Amino acid sequence: MKSRTLARWMVFGAAACWGTTATLARHLFRDLDAPPLMVVELRLVIASTLLGVWLAWRDRKALVVRREDWGYVLVLGIFGVATVQASYYTSIARLGVGLAILLQYLAPSLIVIYQIARGRRVGAGMVISVIAATIGTALLVGVSSEVTRNTTLLSWAIGLSSALTFAFYVVFSKRGLDRYAPSTLLFYTFLIAAMVWAFVHPPWAIAARHDPPAMWLRYAVLGVFSTLIPFSLFYAGLKRLRPAEAGVLATLEPVVALTSAWIFLGERLQSVQWLGAGLVLSASLLATRAPATEEARPATPERTEPGSIA
Repeated sequence: MKSRTLARWMVFGAAACWGTTATLARHLFRDLDAPPLMVVELRLVIASTLLGVWLAWRDRKALVVRREDWGYVLVLGIFGVATVQASYYTSIARLGVGLAILLQYLAPSLIVIYQIARGRRVGAGMVISVIAATIGTALLVGVSSEVTRNTTLLSWAIGLSSALTFAFYVVFSKRGLDRYAPSTLLFYTFLIAAMVWAFVHPPWAIAARHDPPAMWLRYAVLGVFSTLIPFSLFYAGLKRLRPAEAGVLATLEPVVALTSAWIFLGERLQSVQWLGAGLVLSASLLATRAPATEEARPATPERTEPGSIA
């Protein structure tokens, strides 16, 4: 029980990091003209470099992946990490931040639907928590009719794909976390995703921007506090929790993001947004008390089981 409580706090910590650093990301995109996908690439490069150096120094065994599992790692890196980032930021560009956040946080609902389709019994508490989190997120981001009026089917498809890829990322990551340490999966999936984005923004093109040291400091902050630390916390929590529970707890991110914007950018929260925040917080609390669809398995020794993850 203590380990599950700690795991929930880890997911809370990840959501807090993501939410607070979203303010810095908005500042980079809006005020400093930094291309979003370039920022994604740089934070992945910074995170994978720091993690790789740390593992080479302190735990070289964590750098070992069994030959039969490389297919799984590649799929998770490309269709998990890289694709989640691509769909989310493209959704922001086409639909705006509010609607993009709302669509991505449909992921917990998709995870529950996936579990039901696999024949698992889902408790009423978990279903209620998913519904409350979805409604609360909608109230938080304040989707306006002006945003939705001129959107195309392609824009909606990209937005919905961000929810699908995030749900896939959570569920598919759970398989690897039953076999490998979180640091192992994070290092290789960050590295693979960074290499994918390097084809979009080659290193020489980034260097040609001649960004000042202050910009690189901001990139470093995002690499550490928006990527390395929160994803490490999220994976450590997901290793001990059910995917649906971890997904609902992560919906605290927009609560933290809007609160951070209120504190640091002076963006006031309306009463309906406070209501949404209350629903998300209530959903998170309910998710921690809802009966499990399946009990989280205790951590197993990494890299010792025969066979492939996939």
